[in-house]
Amino acid sequence: MMQWIAMITMLIDHIGAVFYPQVEELRIIGRIAFPIYAFAVYIGYKHTRNVQKYIWRLFWIAVLSQVPFMAAFNHLSLNVVWTLWSSLLVLLVLDKQPNRVLGIPIVIGAGIIMEVTAMDYGMYGLLLVLLFRYFQGPILVLGHVLLTALYIQLHSSSVQMYSVVATLGIAIAQYYGAGFRLKGPRWIWRYFYPAHLAIIAIIRWT
Repeated sequence: MMQWIAMITMLIDHIGAVFYPQVEELRIIGRIAFPIYAFAVYIGYKHTRNVQKYIWRLFWIAVLSQVPFMAAFNHLSLNVVWTLWSSLLVLLVLDKQPNRVLGIPIVIGAGIIMEVTAMDYGMYGLLLVLLFRYFQGPILVLGHVLLTALYIQLHSSSVQMYSVVATLGIAIAQYYGAGFRLKGPRWIWRYFYPAHLAIIAIIRWT
């Protein structure tokens, strides 16, 4: 059910952001989505049989989503799939880097690029993916709490703390040995993001 929770909460969040910005509860529900997508990128990277195809697939979804994203939200920043795609590239580079210390400037450099290019969630998104890569259990949850506290200080977005609920759920599922594999039609998981943005954009501008 994880992918369905991510898609539905993201849809609720975006409907709230575009049509009902005064209803904070919709944005709170929406905070659940991104940690699941961040975790899914790590799981996808971990289990994919062809990482190159995975990279290209995310790239084209990011490209396909960009115009609907700008039209739906009426701004020029890069959509969140670019953040996930960049995080995937960082995972690949880090695994090919034998010296973990040298991975630190790689992460910092990638994060700066993500911030400068105004990717949705930016360095916060990258660091969250890396938290899922390196930690589990209470340390994972604590890491997300600290990361989100910093994000709130920088972006004045207090609702973001509710995103920790998703990470807590993932940590609990990991503790009980849950398997994380994509089930159901893959095309829904892959193309829900650009499709729902296009529909929101059409409704907004008609």
